[in-house]
Amino acid sequence: MQAARADTYPSRVIKLVVPFTPGSPNDVMARLLTQHLQTRLGQAIVVDNKPGGGTLIGTRAAATAEPDGYTLLFISSALVVDPAMKGTAYDPFKEFAPVASVNTTFWLITVSPSLPVKTMAEFVAYTKAHPGTVNFAATQGTAAMLVAERFKQLSTADLLIVPYKGGAAALPDFLGGRIQVLNPTPSTSSQLIHEGKMRALMITSPERIAALPDVPTAREVGLPALTLEFWAGVLAPAGTPQDVVGKLNAAINETLASDEMKAAMGKLGFDAKIGSPQDFTKFIAEETPRWTEIVKQTGVKAQ
Repeated sequence: MQAARADTYPSRVIKLVVPFTPGSPNDVMARLLTQHLQTRLGQAIVVDNKPGGGTLIGTRAAATAEPDGYTLLFISSALVVDPAMKGTAYDPFKEFAPVASVNTTFWLITVSPSLPVKTMAEFVAYTKAHPGTVNFAATQGTAAMLVAERFKQLSTADLLIVPYKGGAAALPDFLGGRIQVLNPTPSTSSQLIHEGKMRALMITSPERIAALPDVPTAREVGLPALTLEFWAGVLAPAGTPQDVVGKLNAAINETLASDEMKAAMGKLGFDAKIGSPQDFTKFIAEETPRWTEIVKQTGVKAQ
């Protein structure tokens, strides 16, 4: 039965639930993957944005879908952040079948060019000289909020962290001067940085990245504990046939390995993360205690 199912899968449109706002880093990556993956699978893939609840709304919708391979979830570090922040929101190991890791990227600490600072040390000093005047926008209920809070703790900068529903919602306020600090990823900020509309002080990658070679790492600015990875991957509802999961994994890996996809991802500051469903399962298990500890350190709770 399963072999026959794999032979005919997919025979209709696949829905990829993206629990993030349109234009956010994960949405950008999901749409890029979909564009190239659907040609390999021979079926259209429709992106279904379901933001809200710090990814909880979309994640729950995908978890309760029919486990037949026609509803998938594109998820990030939120998969392990949500349970730590929201208690028993869901169990990623019981409610989902990992299909494939897709990409890794990193967070930047960026400031408005209107601030008279060019280095992290200058920025921290500025915030202390102007207490209560520097606003840092971060997406509520997500890993980005944890990164913002942990940055505030470790850097000792005098900041007011302002929760937003998504990075795309915060950007107009940043460009308009109402917000002075953001922690975007390269995919949504590289162009603005090159245009001089945003100044990057730090990136959470272990090494400097090719897309932004002048931006120092967290380690270089004296904040090694902020060396953190922002990852994403595809999950299916628990109970999805293993042969269907295997077919999806193979197609995703082929897509990620293509020269065209590598070039497109590189321009956005994404690195492909190729592996088996078992590799992805192991990676999720390793990430869980890391983010659980950051939740404890920051004391951040779901809004």
